[in-house]
Amino acid sequence: MGAVLLATVQRGTLYICGTPIGNLGDITLRALEVLKGVDLIAAEDTRHSRKLLDHFGIATPLTSYHEHNEKGKALELVRRLEQGEAIALISDAGMPGISDPGQEVIQLCLEKGIPLDVLPGANAGLTALLLSGMPNDHFLFHGFLPSQSGARKKELQNYAQLPFTQIFYEAPHRLVATLEDLWEVFGERETAVVREITKLHQSVHKGTLSTLIHEFKDTAPRGEICVLTSPYIPVPPTGGEKEWRQEVQELTEQGMKPNDAMKVVAQKYGVSKREVYQAVLSQKKN
Repeated sequence: MGAVLLATVQRGTLYICGTPIGNLGDITLRALEVLKGVDLIAAEDTRHSRKLLDHFGIATPLTSYHEHNEKGKALELVRRLEQGEAIALISDAGMPGISDPGQEVIQLCLEKGIPLDVLPGANAGLTALLLSGMPNDHFLFHGFLPSQSGARKKELQNYAQLPFTQIFYEAPHRLVATLEDLWEVFGERETAVVREITKLHQSVHKGTLSTLIHEFKDTAPRGEICVLTSPYIPVPPTGGEKEWRQEVQELTEQGMKPNDAMKVVAQKYGVSKREVYQAVLSQKKN
């Protein structure tokens, strides 16, 4: 491990600073140095961020940068960066640009060759993943799903058969509805609901989707929430040689080559292509 190096703020540089997601003790020393040293801090909610800065005695000027002014404000921030100001970008919690404003100004800086740096910090999705105990060798982060059920289910259809742990953010008042839509689209699935991460009442709720739906119908959830679903595990359909032969015949009648049809049926039923071939061959012999 190298020596601990505190930040030296460079002029004309955008600093993407991770901030705590609940526990103020999770701020990094480097982030504090940068927040003190820049000319301006662009914050998602200036009133929320002022509490964080006051706690650490940081008096750097603030400007708002949120989803409703992001495009226009990104241009303004870039102009100030081009004039040599050093600017830090923060969100209400976690990493800017990850389910929070930030992508617009980051992309503009990259297009214009403006230096930027990322100061790592807390992330709710990754923290929830480890707390949940879900498989983490491969996982997908989706952030927030659409707020309306119809649009939500339509999007979930794209994810239903992915062989990865999947991570979603959700508001407490939509949790039950989202769990119900997940159950309808994904079917019964091992799931974790992780709440109030790094805070006093942090909790992990694990079970099937149906049990979690009943749990949170009985006890309304509070606080920020991550929902994690276990990977899809395909279950081969039941059926024997009769079904294999019938489906091979149907596919070949639709124009598929017999060899390809047997391969498709073998994959569907989780058997070898040779077994399907032997089944088809035995019918011809009879």
